[in-house]
Amino acid sequence: MKTIKGPAIFLAQFMGDKAPFNSLESVCKWAASLGYVGVQIPTWDSRLIDLDKAAESKTYCDDLKGRVEACGVQITELSTHLQGQLVAVHPAYDLMFDAFAPAHLHGNPKARTEWAVRTLKNAAKASANLGLNAHVTFSGALIWHTVYPWPQRPAGLVEAAFRELSKRWLPILNAFDEAGVDLCYEIHPGEDLHDGVTFERFLEDTGNHPRCNILYDPSHFVLQQLDYLQYIDFYHERIKMFHVKDAEFNPTGKSGVYGGYQGWVDRPGRFRSLGDGQVDFASIFSKLAQYDYDGWAVLEWECCIKDSGQGAAEGAPFIADHIIKVTERAFDDFAGGDMDEELLQKIMGL
Repeated sequence: MKTIKGPAIFLAQFMGDKAPFNSLESVCKWAASLGYVGVQIPTWDSRLIDLDKAAESKTYCDDLKGRVEACGVQITELSTHLQGQLVAVHPAYDLMFDAFAPAHLHGNPKARTEWAVRTLKNAAKASANLGLNAHVTFSGALIWHTVYPWPQRPAGLVEAAFRELSKRWLPILNAFDEAGVDLCYEIHPGEDLHDGVTFERFLEDTGNHPRCNILYDPSHFVLQQLDYLQYIDFYHERIKMFHVKDAEFNPTGKSGVYGGYQGWVDRPGRFRSLGDGQVDFASIFSKLAQYDYDGWAVLEWECCIKDSGQGAAEGAPFIADHIIKVTERAFDDFAGGDMDEELLQKIMGL
């Protein structure tokens, strides 16, 4: 068994215009001061990384790593959630998702998708140049608008959609394979990869690509009412990243999984700061340790009630307390004896 690394923190939800959240060094020092030892970097924030330069220059990456490590933390992984979303966008979402791309691409879905694909390939090179072995993204979605089948989905639609999705992602997966980096999809509502069944469909259509892997985040499964512990049993071999995020689900006679178009505070299913929700993290960390997960445990803070500063401050010790330093010997070794073939035969009555 292996010991999980951490605690680490995803910086996306904390970046802003005011110190210490407005520069790489200041936010890294802030994270270190709270007890984090790693930071996960969103690549769309130019204050944190120039992704194109990172893809081209090992020297730039060495300098970036040095700047981060001088602040007391290390880079755990890079993220392209926003860019990955743009690999596959249904036209109904074009206006809202245009904001994820540079302004000159707005209103041009074809060019936007081409840019997203190039960006993901650059992320593979950048991850390799930084010495990282995993990367997180979103799959995008072509048929999320049909998730509840009314009107009835035409026969063959789902199969056609996943063929197209895998067609778009295979060149990217191959680029990550060439770079020696695992590409981890955050399994997430709103994406065509949003549970185990959809991941399996995609995996099959990619030919069981070795770089097609999972970022495990139990909060999204609480909101879907999916068994997030059994999910680990099913997919532990593909789980290469871990977001530590809490959630709760409290259905009423008025609203359930779909949330009634309500804001996050009023939805039955909502994200919470660590320890404030319903996720059984003790069991999750135990299962991940059992299955030899040796990646990072990364806080992703998203809570509609608690202040982000308090959530971050409480998150580091919460994760540290849950990381299991795995045993190097069996608990009953003291009662054992030397192996002797003659003795074994006698025990069996032979």
